[in-house]
Formats: sequence, C-alpha cells, structure tokens
Amino acid sequence: MLMNLFSIFDPQVIFFYQINWFSTLIILFIIPQIYWILSSRIIYLINKFYSMLWFEFKIILKNNFNNYNLIYLITLFMYIMMNNFMGLFPYIFTSSSHLIFSMTFSLSLWLSLMMFSLSKNMIFMLAHLVPQGTPFMLMFFMVLIEFLSNLIRPLTLCIRLTANMIAGHLLLVLLSSFIPVMFSFYQFILIFQLILLILEVGVSLIQAYVFVILVTLYLKETN
Repeated sequence: MLMNLFSIFDPQVIFFYQINWFSTLIILFIIPQIYWILSSRIIYLINKFYSMLWFEFKIILKNNFNNYNLIYLITLFMYIMMNNFMGLFPYIFTSSSHLIFSMTFSLSLWLSLMMFSLSKNMIFMLAHLVPQGTPFMLMFFMVLIEFLSNLIRPLTLCIRLTANMIAGHLLLVLLSSFIPVMFSFYQFILIFQLILLILEVGVSLIQAYVFVILVTLYLKETN
C-alpha cells in the first residue's frame, strides 16, 4: 500500500529514464505564443499580476536593491507556482514535490547570499548573530542559536515547499482509493475531492509566495 501510494512521486518510468522531469517545462508549450504578441485579456491579467508582485516585493526590499532583483524574484515565483499548479493535473509529474527541485533553488540562493554578505558586508552579517537588547550572559548562547538557524535556512525552505505539495497529493490519492470500496458514497467523496483540489490550487500559490518572500527577507538581511 505504501509503495503504491508513494509511486505517484516516482521520477522513473518504464521505457525512458526520468523523462517525466520534462514536465517542469510543460507550461512553456501550453501557453500559446500568440498571447505574447497580440494584446488580449490574458496579457492584461498577467501584467496586472506582475505589477502586484512588483510593488509587493519592492515594499519589502525598499530601495536597498536594484530592479534586477525584483525581476528575478518574480520569475522565480512564477516558475514555482506554475510547477505546483501543473502538478495538479492528471498524468503530469509533480517536480516540486521532490527535494532536488526545491533544494536547487534554496541552496544556491542561500550560498550566493552568504558569499555576498561575507565578502561585502561581514560586520553587518555578524551583527545579526546577536539580537539587539540581548543580555551579556546570553550573547554566546544567542550566537550559537542564530548561527544554527542560519545554516538550516535552505533546508527549511525546501522542506516547506516539498512537504506541502506531498501532503495534498497524498490526500487526493487516498480519497480516490476509497471510491471502489465505498462506491455507494462516491458522490460525497468526489465532492470532498473537488473541495480539496480547490484548496490545493490555493496551496500551490501560497507556497510559491512564501518561498519567494522568505528569500526576499534573507536577501534584505545581507545588506
């Protein structure tokens, strides 16, 4: 039962080895290219969404960083959100439910921020290890705690995204497995699955937003 349950997250198939990892790029083939050339309601909706994210991240960063940081953060948000959303469709591999997907972004971003802060602003980074107003007797203990919390940041980033995506998919698979057993109550199971699927759409959006917001806060601390 456990092997069949978790087989939906298996990145291997029978004929081609890990060919379903190409689902991370499937959104590029779904969106018609004419939408990027001609003006339409979809383009208007996407632009409004981009402008909302732009002002949201700009408020957090204020004037500490240039616009290239905002462009990268919006691109990262859209990429993670689209991968989370496409994983809700049947027979599409959910790449964001694997640690290798989220760890690629979290570890690379964390290492780049640490290298930047150590090379450009080491004193400011070390000052963050001791919060303001900490008693002298607790300073050494707080340095250890802050140092450990800084080390586990990439791990918490990737586990938060992966665990939330796995949990929703497992609930959907578990509910679908009860339909043959409780066929007389399949209407109620289908209604509950639809409600859970709507919840998963919100989770796919929220988890991408949380991931990028935390990266933005880590980016702000390095300045």
